Amino acid sequence: MKILVTGGAGFIASHVADAYLKEGHDVIVVDNLSTGKKDHVSHNVRFYHSSIESPEVFQILEKEKPDLVNHHAAQIDVRKSVENPCYDAGVNIVGSLNLFEAARKSGVKKFVFASTGGAIYGEQDAYPADESHRTDPQSPYGIAKLSVEKYLQFYFWTYGIPFVCLRYANVYGPRQNAHGEAGVVAIFTEKLLKGETPVIYGDGTQTRDYVFVEDVAACNLEALKEGVKGIFNVGTGIETDVNTLAGHLLQLTSSDIKIPHAPAKPGEQKRSVLKPGVLQKDSPLSLQAGLTKTVEWFRSRC
Repeated sequence: MKILVTGGAGFIASHVADAYLKEGHDVIVVDNLSTGKKDHVSHNVRFYHSSIESPEVFQILEKEKPDLVNHHAAQIDVRKSVENPCYDAGVNIVGSLNLFEAARKSGVKKFVFASTGGAIYGEQDAYPADESHRTDPQSPYGIAKLSVEKYLQFYFWTYGIPFVCLRYANVYGPRQNAHGEAGVVAIFTEKLLKGETPVIYGDGTQTRDYVFVEDVAACNLEALKEGVKGIFNVGTGIETDVNTLAGHLLQLTSSDIKIPHAPAKPGEQKRSVLKPGVLQKDSPLSLQAGLTKTVEWFRSRC
């Protein structure tokens, strides 16, 4: 199968592209390298340095004519979306529509979209949340992700193009960016390995569902299968608070740094945890095992 992966130089999508390559698929990557890194892209893929908002996407899709588009390119910083919702919508909604129109006109047969769990469900009524949980996004980022899901429904109803939306929990692992649009695991790990002091915002009892990136890539493989369509969670069903996460990382990095607390960030969710979807065929990697792999990767680069 010929697959175009947007954002394929980034943290999650580069693992997805590698998984597709390993299974023998023909992979094309489109990435503007605003946060991704070219060295995350295998030499076995065709790479286009371009943005999903660009008219050039139409030319790329017309030239390559992929069977499937896996869409990961996005503005992924929730706080940045709050500060500048127009920019967030320009990339995450308008950019996605630009991509979908180019894909439709080139004859794409299926979409796979990297959505979000916690930011779409908002403050949960049930723990863990399954895919039937009400959607109540409380940030422009979450609103944009839900909007794109709705637009994919439009493309299915109107043009018959099936889609898979993967609602990710908090993804972590090797290649995660420790700067800018970063996750707590990457930030804490890099700082601790460098002897620097990370900060816990709030009292540290806020919880998240941490899912290892290779488990996420496996779900993207399942999404390729014929007849697979709809919306699926990708998580572990296990809540871990920030204090506990910090404790694991202190141990794994052999650090004795005392991590201070700072005032909580406005609007931060208190709890978020997803019930794993049916595309997760294997039990998720344990947090301890995943953090061990992640720390080893960061240590090799510090």
